[in-house]
Amino acid sequence: MNVTEPMRRAAERYPFAVTPHYLSLIREPCAADPIFRQCVPDGAELAAGSGLSADELAEESRYSPVPGLIHRYPDRVVCLSTAMCPTYCRHCTRKRMVGKPQFEVSAAALKAQVDYVRAHPIIRDVIISGGEPLSMTTRRLEEFLRRFRSIPSVEIIRVGTRSPVTWPARVDDELCGMLERYHPVWVNTHFNHPREVTPESAEACDRLLRRGIPLGNQTVLLRGVNDSPEVMEELCRALLRIRVRPYYLLQCDPVAGVEHFRTPVSRGIEIMKHLYRNVGGLGVPRFVVDAVDGGGKVPIDPSYVVRHQGGTLTLRNFAGEIVTYPDLPGRAHSPAAPDQTGTA
Repeated sequence: MNVTEPMRRAAERYPFAVTPHYLSLIREPCAADPIFRQCVPDGAELAAGSGLSADELAEESRYSPVPGLIHRYPDRVVCLSTAMCPTYCRHCTRKRMVGKPQFEVSAAALKAQVDYVRAHPIIRDVIISGGEPLSMTTRRLEEFLRRFRSIPSVEIIRVGTRSPVTWPARVDDELCGMLERYHPVWVNTHFNHPREVTPESAEACDRLLRRGIPLGNQTVLLRGVNDSPEVMEELCRALLRIRVRPYYLLQCDPVAGVEHFRTPVSRGIEIMKHLYRNVGGLGVPRFVVDAVDGGGKVPIDPSYVVRHQGGTLTLRNFAGEIVTYPDLPGRAHSPAAPDQTGTA
C-alpha cells in the first residue's frame, strides 16, 4: 500500500489503527475494496465546505447530563465507556472523540454516570458503547456492568461492540463468562459487509450465544461498501447463518469527516424494498435515520399503502402487485409526527 500525503493528513486529524485480523480481510489495497475503505484513512475525510459539525446529533451539546453519558430517550441511556478502539472505523459517528485520551471515563465520571441513572428510575436500559468497550480489560468492563446492574430500575444492559468483526479473539471464554453473570445482557455487533462474516467472527458470536447472550447487528449504509441490494442481502443471509439478528440498517450520519460515505435516503429505501421482496422477515433490519440536532432515530420504510377508503385498504405487496384488505370501521387516521420516544 502506498501511503499518500492526503492519507497521512487524515490520520493526523483522525486516529488510525487496525487489527491484524481485519487487515487480513483486505483483498485489494485501494478504496474500491470495502474493507480497505472502512479502515484506511482517506483524504476525503478532510473535505471542507459541507457545513457539518463534529456533533450533528447533539450528543454532547444537548443530551449529555454528565460527562460520557447520553440521555436522549426517556427510558435509556448510552454510556461512552471509553474513547479507544483497536480499529478506528473511518465512518465513525464519534470521530470527534475516539482515540483522544481526554474522553476516557475516570472513576469519578463513572460514579457520576451511575448516580445519574440511579436518580432517574425511568431509565431501564443502559447501552455500554464507546469507542470500543471491549478494548478495555475484562475486569474494567465488568466494573461498568457491576455498577449499573446494582441499580434496581435498570432492567437490561446492552453492549455495543465491533470486536466480533475486527478482533474476534477478544471475545474469549473469560469475557463471555463475565457477561453471563450480569444477565439480562444483550450484545449488538456491527457487521457492514459479508466478507466480514469470517469463521473467526462466527466462532466469537457462537461463544456469546452459548452463554445465553442474544446478538443483534447494526449495519451502517456506506457508499462504496454495502450500498447495493445484492450485497446487503448477502450480508443479512450470512448473519442469519451465524445466528445474529439483523437489527438496524442505519443511514450514515451527517457528521464532519464521513461525508464521502453517505448515500441518498432513497438508496436505503430501494435496498429495503429488495430485502422485503427476497429475504424472510427475520433477516430484514429496520432502516432508520438519526435526525440531526438530537431529533432521534426515525424509522424509514417503503410505503405499501396505496389507498385507504371506507372499509377497504388497498396495498402494494412484496411483488409489486395490488391487493386489498378488508379493514374494520373506525376513526380515520392521518399520518402524525414520529413518536418522540424514538428508537434505539
